[in-house]
Formats: sequence, structure tokens, C-alpha cells
Amino acid sequence: MHYRRLGRTGLKVSTICLGTMNFGWSADPPTSFAIMDAALNAGINFFDTADIYSSWIDGNKGGESETLIGRWLDTKDRRDLIIASKVRGRMWAGVNGEGLSRVHIMQAVEDSLRRLNTDYIDLYQAHFPDNDTPLDETLAAFHALVQSGKVRYVGVSNYPAWLLTKTLWLSDVRRLARVDSIQPHYSLLHRDEFERELEAVCLDQGIGVIPYSPLAAGFLTGKYTRENNTPDTSRQASGLIRRLVENERAYAALDVVRRIAETHAVPMAHIALAWMLARPSITSAIIGARTVDQLGELIGSTDVQLSEKDISDLNAATDGF
Repeated sequence: MHYRRLGRTGLKVSTICLGTMNFGWSADPPTSFAIMDAALNAGINFFDTADIYSSWIDGNKGGESETLIGRWLDTKDRRDLIIASKVRGRMWAGVNGEGLSRVHIMQAVEDSLRRLNTDYIDLYQAHFPDNDTPLDETLAAFHALVQSGKVRYVGVSNYPAWLLTKTLWLSDVRRLARVDSIQPHYSLLHRDEFERELEAVCLDQGIGVIPYSPLAAGFLTGKYTRENNTPDTSRQASGLIRRLVENERAYAALDVVRRIAETHAVPMAHIALAWMLARPSITSAIIGARTVDQLGELIGSTDVQLSEKDISDLNAATDGF
């Protein structure tokens, strides 16, 4: 497994990050534990979760993923793992049950620490913006958590370029803990949102980039075809998938991914991930797995070396997405 520094920090994280949204949802506890064991054995030291995972499932209330990670951590050396979690979504009833206010953050971090069975979170991230809370209030709360040792580094997710820039400026002016990473939605088939402005900010300011959905919700694995655009899956089709299965250019791009994968004798997913990891701005790509076998199919992507022509062909095939 390959490792990179997280932005301008000294923290080294694996270039594959294990996303754990499936835990307590499409992966039951024994399967979740087995996936984490397999990831750690493969050299993946970076796990990403969020307090709301998976509150959208009937019978769940949020915190299921963190709880399973905490149970698993009880038998592991905490120092071997980099644990990232996120705050923002609704976790309890009432006007302060969601958001990025100091009140919500301070309670939410205590709840996450308890569920995760740890006394610190390596990377604590604002899951998405909160327009109802002053930005300096959010940053001051994060700063207090870093000062207390409960959080080691701070990140954001789903922030546009202008808001990330404002966040960096404000933390500099107020001498608050600096945002060191961002989680954008990014893949071969969802490029423009990140590449248009956000990528340049991250490169200029030394921000670690940890994209989610790098396989376009599974579309880039090749399981969706022109002949079968509704393959069996345990996951409900996302809005992204619904758009892609109706787009002939998306299938044409898949043809290019498939051709390059056959040349390298690797799964198509390896090509999509290798393309992303070859980009200088990218720190680590978040992958999810419902089974140990699925995880095993993705790990080898870090060893794939794409040629300049491979990358050029992939860029041309997906330009405009």
C-alpha cells in the first residue's frame, strides 16, 4: 500500500481510504469486522465514517458505523489507525440537533468519541456547509477541539472553492486551527465540480484531497452495461447512476476504461482509481465495500501504473463530465 501526507500536515495516510458508510447497513457486524481486518492487513490505515451513517435506514438512528468501528477498535492498537469522522447532519431532535454551531459540534464530538471507543479523532470534518451558523463560530469550535486534544486535524466536505478559500482566510486572520483536507465528489464521470476551481485552490494552499464516490457509485466497475443498466445490487440506484445509465457518452467512456483495463490485465475499477491517484492534487480515494471480496478487488489499484497515453485517453473520453 502507498502512503501520502495529508495536505501540509505530517500525517501519513494510505492512498486508499476505507469508507464505512455500509457498516450497519448493507454490511452486517461480522462482515464489517472482516472488511476492517482485511483492510488493515492490506496496509490501509485510513478509515472514514460520519456520525449520521446510517440514519436513513429504517430502524437506524445514526452512529451505527461509528459504533461498529469502536467495537472493532477494542481489539486493535489504536495507534495503527487514522480515523476520520464528520459532523453536521441531524443526530437528535430539537433546534440544535444538527448543524455546525458550537453547541452541536461540542455534543456531537463527545457522542462520536464514545461510539468510536477512543479519546481522539484524527480528522474531524464538517460534512457539508451550514448557512445558518457563522463560519467563525464553527472554526472556533474546531479550534477548541484541536487545542483540547480531542481532535488532531480539521477538514471539510462538499465545500465549494469560494467557501474553502474563505475558511482558510478566516482561520489565518483569527489564528484558528487550519482546515487541512477536503472531501469532494470526484470521479472520471464527475470531474467538472472539482477541477473547475476547487482543485487549483487545494494545490495552491496545500489542502489534502480525499474524494468520495471515485467509482461513480459503481458505474466505473463495469457492472452497468448498455444491455443491462439495472444489475442486481443491494443499493438503491443513486441520482448519479440514474443519469449515467441514460447517457451514451458514459458508456463510451466505459469502453475506454475497459480497453485500458484489458491492456493492463486488471479490473476496470483499478483503472478508474489509478487515474485518480495519478493526479497530483489527490491524497487518498475513499472506497466502500459490502464484502471482503469486493475490497480485495479494489486494493490492487495502487500498483497500476498508467501511461501518459492511458491518462490522455481517459481525460478525452470524460471531458465535460
